[in-house]
Amino acid sequence: TDKPEYPRAVNTQKCIRAGGKHNDLEDVGRDTYHHTFFEMLGNWSFGDYFKEDAIKWAWKLFTDVWGIEKDRLYVTVFSGDEKDGLEADVEAENLWKELTDIDHSHITRWDRKDNFWEMGNTGPCGPCSEIHYDSTSDKSGGHLVNLDDPDVIEIWNLVFIQYNRSDDGTLTPLPSKHVDTGMGLERIVRVLQGKNSNYDTDLWTPIFADITKLTGSPPYEGKLDNQTDIAYRVLADHIRCLVVAIADGGRPGAAGREYVLRRILRRGVRHAHQTFGVDGPLLYKLVPSVVETLGNVFPEITENQSQIAKIIFDEEESFLKTLDRGIELFEKAAAVGNGSCIDAQSAFTLHDTFGFPIDLTEVMAKERSLTVDRDGYELLMEKARETSRATSETDKKMQLPPEVLGKFTSLQVLPTNDEQKYGSGVTNSRVKGIWNGKDLVGKADSSATFGIILNKTPLYAEQGGQVGDTGLIVREQCSINGRGEFLVEETHRYGDYVLHVGRVLEGKLFE
Repeated sequence: TDKPEYPRAVNTQKCIRAGGKHNDLEDVGRDTYHHTFFEMLGNWSFGDYFKEDAIKWAWKLFTDVWGIEKDRLYVTVFSGDEKDGLEADVEAENLWKELTDIDHSHITRWDRKDNFWEMGNTGPCGPCSEIHYDSTSDKSGGHLVNLDDPDVIEIWNLVFIQYNRSDDGTLTPLPSKHVDTGMGLERIVRVLQGKNSNYDTDLWTPIFADITKLTGSPPYEGKLDNQTDIAYRVLADHIRCLVVAIADGGRPGAAGREYVLRRILRRGVRHAHQTFGVDGPLLYKLVPSVVETLGNVFPEITENQSQIAKIIFDEEESFLKTLDRGIELFEKAAAVGNGSCIDAQSAFTLHDTFGFPIDLTEVMAKERSLTVDRDGYELLMEKARETSRATSETDKKMQLPPEVLGKFTSLQVLPTNDEQKYGSGVTNSRVKGIWNGKDLVGKADSSATFGIILNKTPLYAEQGGQVGDTGLIVREQCSINGRGEFLVEETHRYGDYVLHVGRVLEGKLFE
């Protein structure tokens, strides 16, 4: 609809693929070439050159400029789609044969899933032609194209945008045709440096060196079946993603795009703690090595380095408060039942109580050759959403009225000692009051939301714009009342008293 100021462009583009249509998160660490964040190199034509020049220049760059062996390159083209009324992209196929000296047997046709590009349900789209690289020792990998084999990977996709898909699904030829290509920097660097893994290039070695130094672990060896090497790849990939996203204004949080970052960060924290055996926050210490590798290209990373590290540190500390308890629950769930599945209630509790994203639970289960009852988990999640929607704001935030504060004074209940709120670890406390929203009662059970007053607490109460802490109040097993566990969902200050609002998870709490 508009005439572009520049009909041609080239760029490097920051890309995150960790949710939605394009989601590489599940493959990170398990293979050698998927990432949550990567740089996409591209050249673009807006109504200027089309298939002929795009194909000719791609071959020239790969074979003449970079000297990539021609017999290691394979090309795919669109085979057509009967549903859309599209024939095979014979034009592109013939151009590859006429304009380049590629072996004709290295050109294959593929269906819409692999060789027709469209970002959404509507809008500009078109056939594409992918270039794959065979890194097998004897150059015998042609039959592995498009099979997700680590030895034969796609390195460049030439997209020919020539249609518009309307709301009813029909395709209309565009008045102007365009080119949009995408080449993963990490993958092409691997090819040019003669490596068998993206992670073996100098884009990653500074980060791996820092992980080794900070954890005291053996150096990275690049094995796919070694949990430590998997953790190296996860940490290195995830810290790059977090640094780039936070530098662009993203923040870890509870919903939407923010939750994507929280999921990524917590997967990294789990490996730092469980695989590498690091007790405190680790990821924030890796920020300088990311700045070293990416900061000269993306200066906003360098400029915001301190703020980025602080945000990651705070999020790590928050998750570490419940990580050990979550791992303990996971171990119990893995040991019961038929030994093949994590039950839905445990998966839900790991998410709801201990902050484990469901995909993290699934990753941990897969490491044990277990599955997760995902359908049951989703049912429990929907039930929790319905309960949340039905709960009024008043119920969510129980308030202590002045007359109750006065009653605490008359009962000689001393103000809450919260000196430990800036520290860490466990605080031993006594329950001094239990509030049900209307009255002070003697016990808290699972029937409703309660507010607990302790004589001392390590939890920071919401004030001055700072969100209150969450945590657990646990009464250890005793012969009279048994074990009790209370989930603190909100922490508020009223006068000199800290109110811990939440619900009982196990047993009861008594004053």
